[in-house]
Amino acid sequence: MTAGVVVPSRKVDDKLFKAGCEVIASWGLKIKLGKYCFSETSEYLAAPDENRTEDLQSMLNDPKVDIIFCGRGGYGMTRILDRLDFTQFLKKPKHIVGFSDITALHLHLHTLGVQSIHGPMPTQYSRAEYGDSISCLRKLLFGEIQPLHAEYFTLNRIGEASGKIIGGNLSLLADSLGTSSEPDTEGKILVIEEVDEYLYKVDRMIVQLKRAGKFSKLAGLIIGHMTDMKDTDFKFSNSVEELIINNVREFDFPVAFQFPVGHEAPNYPWVHGADAHLLVAPDRSILNY
Repeated sequence: MTAGVVVPSRKVDDKLFKAGCEVIASWGLKIKLGKYCFSETSEYLAAPDENRTEDLQSMLNDPKVDIIFCGRGGYGMTRILDRLDFTQFLKKPKHIVGFSDITALHLHLHTLGVQSIHGPMPTQYSRAEYGDSISCLRKLLFGEIQPLHAEYFTLNRIGEASGKIIGGNLSLLADSLGTSSEPDTEGKILVIEEVDEYLYKVDRMIVQLKRAGKFSKLAGLIIGHMTDMKDTDFKFSNSVEELIINNVREFDFPVAFQFPVGHEAPNYPWVHGADAHLLVAPDRSILNY
């Protein structure tokens, strides 16, 4: 099997990226690097839009590439998303792995009826704290699907839900509204995670999703890591968990907090767009798919 590795968003730390590629190779996969993974033509983005588009398009089209790994998140995927042509890819879809800014690609693939993998990216693969997460990703890529567990949290809303599981980074979910990648959430389980954001901005994005009707017919809600949340000098909320549960109080779907996915370890992989079952019990939460 061949793994295509590209950097479609923010530029990577070269040392961590190369170490991550070595981990992928240790799984018995042949590595095919994009041409512009180490471009020096941009301060923030990995390479100019046209070059990042070329790299990802090449991997999408290449029939010899079985899996595509996105090097890291940050920002940049939405700049190239509408330039991509999925015609060849849809004839023979392949796994695409990433999270954070790659949520934009996951959401777009879902509108095309294609599953993908929300999970850790190569710049994390050599870091010890992600060992369990990377082990689970390897197993998933080779066909071993495992349930995800979360400990009980006081604000959980008990219940069960079945439906396709979608979502990812909250900022990218809000950003998708009004675009060709906007998800239909009816009857689905939605995952939300975020990093380094002010609470009032999290509230604004949750309210935006609610105003857009994304919670009205939702089957279930999963909250992953809400990492490094910030508040202003004038306190907006006691906690991000309280902020979220208060915004969905009028709905009756189950809500599970503190799932081990997102911008800190562990960041366990899950199949975006897969049929799933969520159980929020009095002592724990379990996601099966």
